[in-house]
This record gives sequence, structure tokens and C-alpha cells, in this order.
Amino acid sequence: MEYRSLGRTGCKVSPLCLGTMLFGDDTPAEDAWEMVDRALDAGINFLDTANVYNRGVSEQVLGQALKRNGRRDEIILATKVHGTMDPDDPNAKGNHRQHLISQCEASLQRLEVDHIDLYQIHRPDSSLPIDETLGALDDLIRQGKVRYAGTSTFSAWQLMESIWVARELGLNRFVCEQPPYHLLDRRVERELIPFAQSYGFGIIPWSPLAGGFLTGKYRRDGEVPEGTRFAERSGERKEKHFEDRVFDVIERIEQIAEEKGCSMAQFSLAWVMHQPGVTSPIIGPRTMEQLEDNLGAMEVEVTEDDRARIDELIDPGEGLVPYYEADFGPSQWTWL
Repeated sequence: MEYRSLGRTGCKVSPLCLGTMLFGDDTPAEDAWEMVDRALDAGINFLDTANVYNRGVSEQVLGQALKRNGRRDEIILATKVHGTMDPDDPNAKGNHRQHLISQCEASLQRLEVDHIDLYQIHRPDSSLPIDETLGALDDLIRQGKVRYAGTSTFSAWQLMESIWVARELGLNRFVCEQPPYHLLDRRVERELIPFAQSYGFGIIPWSPLAGGFLTGKYRRDGEVPEGTRFAERSGERKEKHFEDRVFDVIERIEQIAEEKGCSMAQFSLAWVMHQPGVTSPIIGPRTMEQLEDNLGAMEVEVTEDDRARIDELIDPGEGLVPYYEADFGPSQWTWL
């Protein structure tokens, strides 16, 4: 297993991170426990969840898994905060001190642990000064409840501002960013990844399979399999996924994967995993079968010729489907 430094921290994490968004919902608890055990046995030591995943249930199921197997100390445990936890409470959302500290306590209880290794701000909030957020996180770190702080879906300028504020006020800084990044949306290559490489930020891509689109389950004819993520969606975001240009790329990627003797999902994950600046893509399997397929990505070699062929299909920095959004206003909160 090739373990990688989480940004400039020196803390080592596996080249894949097990995401648990589906735990306690599409993935029953008993299945989730087995998947955690299997991932750890395969060398995965990085697990990611969030307080809003199934309104806390994902954290509870993950905590149960770690309590059952007694392997909590082997892993880097990450969770996130920002989204609404109580629609009737105006303070039960956002990146302000009240919400961050109360939700950290709640996450610790749900996970049944005494500290969180990586506590991430799930989305930016342009209506709030970043020093409010950094100050609360700094307190949590100094109290020993959090080891490191990170972000998700922040822009490069927002992260640059956070570094400046942290230095000015003597606060702990963010150590990593979790952006959407996959073969159908490479826009983070324009500014975010060069920024991360320059300033020592880890990059932990979410949705490296484009919501399942890079697994081959969706076809050009527009038929959407029942029970899949896009079966329940409509609107412009869904329509952009089903454009001919997207399937032109997908069908070529599938051909490359066949030539390499791996699944399209494995090749797509391996490509992201080996892109410059990337630390650990987050996989989000629903079943053990999907987990086994995802784990196989660690055995797939991505050559310079493979990268050149991909660049011919979709230019570096290009985006065919909208994941990495440039509008980071206070209302920006979308599930993909």
C-alpha cells in the first residue's frame, strides 16, 4: 500500500478514502460494518462521513463499525459540518462558532470517539467572515477534540484568504480541500490544484465516478436504471449528463478500460488517484460488490499514454458536467 501525506501534515493516508454517505440508508448497518472491515483489511486507513449524511445516521453506523472491530486507532477519521441539521432552528446550519462547536460535540457522540482526526467545513459561506470559522476550529484543535481542519468545495481564492487570516491571527490553518474531480469535470486543474501544490494542501476528490456515471450503468439511449442516483433527479444538471458529448467521452473511456483489462470504474478512479496533487479520492460504494471493484483501482497502472489519450478526449481544465461550481455564495448547497 502506497500511503500519502495529508497535505503538509506528514499524516499518512491510503490512496483511496472510504466515503460513508450511504451508510444507514441505501446500505444497511450490518452491510456497512462488513464493508468497513473489508476496507481496513485491504489497507484503507482513511474514512470520511458528514453530520448531514442521513441526518447523523451515517456517523452512528460508522461509529458502531469501529466500536465492533476495535480498530478506531488504525484510521484517520474524517467528518464534515455545515448543512442544516434542524430545519426549525436557524442556528443549526452554517460555519459559525455556535454551529461548529455544538455539531462537533454531537458528531463525537454519534461516532463514539473522543476526537475527530479531520473536521471539514462542508461548504463555504460567503456571508460569514472566515475568521469566525477558523477561530472556532482552532479552539476545537487546542481542546484536543479535533486534530486537523479541512474544507470541501472551496475555491482557490477562499483558501488563500483562509491562509492569510490564519497567519494574521495565529490560528491553525486548513490542511486539505475536498473538491469534486473526475474525468468529466477537470476544472479544478485550472487554479485549485496548482494552489494546493504550492501551499501544501491535500486534495481529497469527492464523486470521482461522477455520481456513478463513470461506471457504465448509464447509456446514450437515455434509459435510467431504477434505483440509481439519476433516476430520482431532473433538471439542467441531469440533462447535461446525458448530452452526446458526454457519452462520446464515456464510450472511449470504456474502450481504454477494456484494453487495460479493468472496469471503467477502476480506470476512472485510478486516473484521479494518480493525477498530480491528488491525495486520496473518496469512494462511496453502496454494496460489497461495488467496494471490491473500487479496491481493484489500486492495482491499475495509469501510463503516460493513458493520460495523453484522456487529454485528447477532454482537455485539462475542461468540464463537461457541472460539479465544480464557481458561484460560492451563501446559498450554495447542492447534493450531487
